[in-house]
Amino acid sequence: MTEPAPVSDRIRRAAGSMTTLLRHLGAWDDARTAPDACDLMLGNPQEMPLPGLVETIRRHAVPEHKDWFAYKRSEPQPRAAVAQELREWRDLPFRPEDVFLTTGAFGALAVLFQALLDPGDEVAYSLPPWFLYEPMLIAAGARPVKVRVREDDNDLDLDALTAAIGPATRAVIVNTPSNPTGRVHPPGTLAALASLLTEKSRRFGRPIWLISDESYSRLVYSDAEFHSPVGYYPYSALVYTYGKVLLAPGQRIGYLALSPSLPGVAAVREAVEAAQIAAGWVFPNAIMQYAVADLAHLSIDLAELERKRDLMVRELRAAGYQLRAPEGTFYLWVRSPDPDDEAFCRRLAERGVLVMPGSVFEVPGHFRISLTGSRDMLERARPVFRTVIDQ
Repeated sequence: MTEPAPVSDRIRRAAGSMTTLLRHLGAWDDARTAPDACDLMLGNPQEMPLPGLVETIRRHAVPEHKDWFAYKRSEPQPRAAVAQELREWRDLPFRPEDVFLTTGAFGALAVLFQALLDPGDEVAYSLPPWFLYEPMLIAAGARPVKVRVREDDNDLDLDALTAAIGPATRAVIVNTPSNPTGRVHPPGTLAALASLLTEKSRRFGRPIWLISDESYSRLVYSDAEFHSPVGYYPYSALVYTYGKVLLAPGQRIGYLALSPSLPGVAAVREAVEAAQIAAGWVFPNAIMQYAVADLAHLSIDLAELERKRDLMVRELRAAGYQLRAPEGTFYLWVRSPDPDDEAFCRRLAERGVLVMPGSVFEVPGHFRISLTGSRDMLERARPVFRTVIDQ
C-alpha cells in the first residue's frame, strides 16, 4: 500500500484547484516558443521591454552607499512616492505609513490573506475570476465563495452576492478592471456594494473587508472611466502591481494600501507588516523599491493597445464571434462557438494561435485573448479565427 505524500492538505487542495490551468499551460509550453506562434495566451510581453524601464533599473542598480543592497522592508521614499501618486490619482488622502511595498499584486494579496483571514473564513469574489485567487485562499486556510457576474454586461451581480455573504464571510474581492472580462465596475455598482457590505457587517457583528484588486487600473480605455472601490467603503485595502502597465511581470514590484478612512488602522498596519515578515520577507528587492518614483511615469502605449482592442473586437464580431468590448485590461473575453472551449482552443493552437480556454476561469464555453501579442501576431491570427469558427 502506497502511503500518501507527507504534504500539507491545504497545499494539496490548492494544487488541485490549479489542475486545469497547469494542464493547459503544460500542453502548449513548446508551442508558445515556436518562432511562428501567435502567443495570445498570457499577459506576457511579446516585444522588447520599454526603454525607460531598462534605463531606470540600470540607474538604480548603481550603489550610492554601503547599505544600498541591505535588507529592505517598505522603504520611506517609495512609500511616500506611492502615497503621493495615490492622492493625486484617486483623490483620497492616502498616508505613506499605510502603503506597503510588495512583490507585485501576488505578494500584496498573499500578505492581506495572512493578515486578515483565519482558518474557515469565507472570501467571496466574482466568477469568472483571476484563476489564482482560489489556490491562494485555500493555502491561507480560507474558503473561496464564487459569485457569477451578470451575463449581459459582466457587472457585479449584487443580488447573488447578497445571497452569498453569510456569518463566515470575512472579505469580498473586487477586481476592476476585471481579468478576464475587462469590465470596469461603475460608481453606482460600487456604491451599492459598499451599502451591502456595511449592512452585512452590522448584521453579523464584524467588519467584512473589501479587497480591491486594481492591477489593471492604469489600463483603462478612452471610452471608460475608472473608480476605485476604496473610495466608497472604509474597511478596504487596495492592491496594485506595476507589472501590467509596464508589461514586465517578471520584475516583481507592487503595493497594498489601506483605506485612508479605515477604523483601527494602527492595528492593521502592525498585522500587515508582521504578515510580510512571517510569510517569508515578502518585500520587493532594493533596486525595484528605489525605482518606484520613476516607474509611476512609465507605461506601454495605451493608444496602440486601444487600437488593437478595436481591431480585434471588430474582426471577431464580423467573423461571427460574440464578445463585449472591454473597458480595461489587455484581454478580450469571447464566447466560444463550440461549447467545448478546450477543443476549440486546440483547433486554434493547431494553426499556431494560442489562447486561454474559459474552463481555466471556471466558465466553460468562452476563451480569453491577450492583446499583449504583437501587431504582427494579431494580423496572422485574424484569418485563423475566421477559418476555425466555420469548422
